[in-house]
Amino acid sequence: MGGYFTSARHDQLREDVRGFAEREIRPRIAAMENARTVQYGLSRMIARQGWIGATIPGAYGGMGAGHLAKTIVIEELSRVSGAMGAMAQASQLGVAKILHYGNDVQKRTWLPAIAAGHCLPTIAVTEYESGGHVLGMAATAVRDGDDYVLNGQKVYVGNSHVGDLHGVVVRTGPGSGGLTAFLVEADRPGCSTTAEQPTMGLHGFSFGELLFDNCRVPAANRLGEEGDGLAVAYSSSTLYGRANLTAVSLGIHQALLEETTRFCTERHRYGKPLHALPNIKIKLGQMQSRLMTARLAAYHAVHLLDQGRSCDAELMNAKVVNVESTLDSARTAMEIHAASGLFTDRPIERYLRDAHHIFAPAGTSDIQLLRLAEHALGVAKGSWSERLAELAAAT
Repeated sequence: MGGYFTSARHDQLREDVRGFAEREIRPRIAAMENARTVQYGLSRMIARQGWIGATIPGAYGGMGAGHLAKTIVIEELSRVSGAMGAMAQASQLGVAKILHYGNDVQKRTWLPAIAAGHCLPTIAVTEYESGGHVLGMAATAVRDGDDYVLNGQKVYVGNSHVGDLHGVVVRTGPGSGGLTAFLVEADRPGCSTTAEQPTMGLHGFSFGELLFDNCRVPAANRLGEEGDGLAVAYSSSTLYGRANLTAVSLGIHQALLEETTRFCTERHRYGKPLHALPNIKIKLGQMQSRLMTARLAAYHAVHLLDQGRSCDAELMNAKVVNVESTLDSARTAMEIHAASGLFTDRPIERYLRDAHHIFAPAGTSDIQLLRLAEHALGVAKGSWSERLAELAAAT
């Protein structure tokens, strides 16, 4: 598992997370699948390991280990449970907005609590009518003295039902300069969640709706200035969202290969292990090749991010390569398992369902390819990675 990008510290982190996932998460998976509801206690247990603070500096109680370490944490959790990997990535996504746009008071207040596992943050941007079109959002915040009053609805919010602190982007004025971000405590009057809805996969992870009904938020909870909301939304999605979801896909991909090779060793045909059949061996080779390529793309992108280098295109490529190759390998795994893969006593069908959940967030594959085409044509609209590197250096 070591290599050009990883160090002994990364290898130890991987061992720690994998051991935890095998001991604490795997025995709970059957119950999670049956319940199909948010796993509040397990989410808190994971948070208390300190891994949500992978990119939080040591001065705030975090690991200060960077994006590659964050990727390894999410990958190893997702190898056992895509749902818990998704939980961790959503909270780490919620870290980004405070790290890059929080003031000193906000950082001192929230980052130590997040690093210690006492607070699970979220980010809430998407709405039903606008989808991925951020500028189409309709939820509003109106200034009223020392407060803002929020009204509207956000959907597909990762950790919606377990989160403690929502990073909410709403409209305070017209156009691209009319979006503003706020930190909204989950127990603040006027902030509520709707009932959980059953989903195809990621059972145990919540990504539901937040409602704001005359929710009064102090101006001190504003992230940055009025009009910074677009930057908060895009930077979180571009730098954390794509990398984090790439890591979830990578973990599921690893699990697919491990489970399928195990099946091909245990199951026999014509007096020999199933993998002795040439067509099966070729399919296993395809899965191995996809996984190796996907991991290289993922680690390369976050390595550049850790170095403060321009890597928007690499992050886009990592997400599209990982999502598409994981879906391809999930289908291959199902073909190898045949009818055996359709039953829930084996995890292959769970991996397939979970993998589909990673397709849309932070941009579908079509969106990534469109942006990559703009990069190839030399018409890309700036670099968020460069912008955030400059912002981090200035602070």
